[in-house]
Amino acid sequence: MSARTKPSIRAAHSPTVTDVTGSAILAEDLVKTFGTDARALDGVSLQVAPGTVLGLLGPNGAGKTTVVNILTTLLHPDSGRAVVAGIDVLHDPAAVRRSIGLAGQFAAVDDILTGAENLTLVGRLNHLPTSQAKVRARELLEQFGLADVGDRSAKTYSGGMRRRLDLAAALVARPPVLFLDEPTTGLDPRSRIELWEVIEELVRGGTTLLLTTQYLEEADRLADSIAVVDRGRVIAEGTATELKSQMGGGRIEVRMNDATEANRVAEVLAGAGAGETTVHDDTVQVPAADGTSVLGEVVRRLDAAGLVARGLQLREPSLDDVFLSLTGHGADQAEPTEGRS
Repeated sequence: MSARTKPSIRAAHSPTVTDVTGSAILAEDLVKTFGTDARALDGVSLQVAPGTVLGLLGPNGAGKTTVVNILTTLLHPDSGRAVVAGIDVLHDPAAVRRSIGLAGQFAAVDDILTGAENLTLVGRLNHLPTSQAKVRARELLEQFGLADVGDRSAKTYSGGMRRRLDLAAALVARPPVLFLDEPTTGLDPRSRIELWEVIEELVRGGTTLLLTTQYLEEADRLADSIAVVDRGRVIAEGTATELKSQMGGGRIEVRMNDATEANRVAEVLAGAGAGETTVHDDTVQVPAADGTSVLGEVVRRLDAAGLVARGLQLREPSLDDVFLSLTGHGADQAEPTEGRS
């Protein structure tokens, strides 16, 4: 994660943003309703400084994509204000579109065209002369590790290669502000890591990025700050570490052969963590604000009692853990609504 100074976590109910100085992306009290009662956004406010990454974290149906669609001129809000790259989204949407790049949830590439042809086409659509568009396409293919397959049809690309090509297309016009809507959904772990490395390189080059994701790990690695969205509202802001610390850290899970053994282990491990040790079927959970020291204590106590665990692991808080802590429901229990994600 970036070494830049991070804001402290704060509970949030989409407070009104008044200081817009130096903001590359600003959303102020955005409201969007679909139909008569499907409120996708309920007063969302966000602020992103130039050259930083904001991770918009939330489950499906939380309103993340609706925010992105408004900021990228694809939707009009019912009320509120949006400013991107210093340009009011409603007053001059064409100028906003010239200042941004957007990669949506699904790779928007033409399978018939080659990688180079896809990027050249985007360059021409951005009014680059053909010669410049071709040069820019080759530059991006090299930057994104696709030079060797640039003359192959995109239909032969793997999922990770298609996502990299899609991201390259969003950068043809060298936009200062980039929006990525769940860019790694559906990718295998290796492809996800490769795309993360590409995104990190872009940010080092000064690009401002708004990233939506369901993955706390992804936000933890890429984002300078995080806004947690649930049911159309910003409910908390901070870094991934700060969000996880709201829960008091991770937990040690000790898996035994059966519930009887687990209850015995729970007695032995009572007081090992900072909170209450609990038992769920054959698994004992020990709160671990300081994971490594608590793990050592757990191992010592198990050895002293002659108990052998079937499984032992230190678990960091998951997205569901964070959401349960912040909202009282898990990440998979949002209420999907038309236009919301």
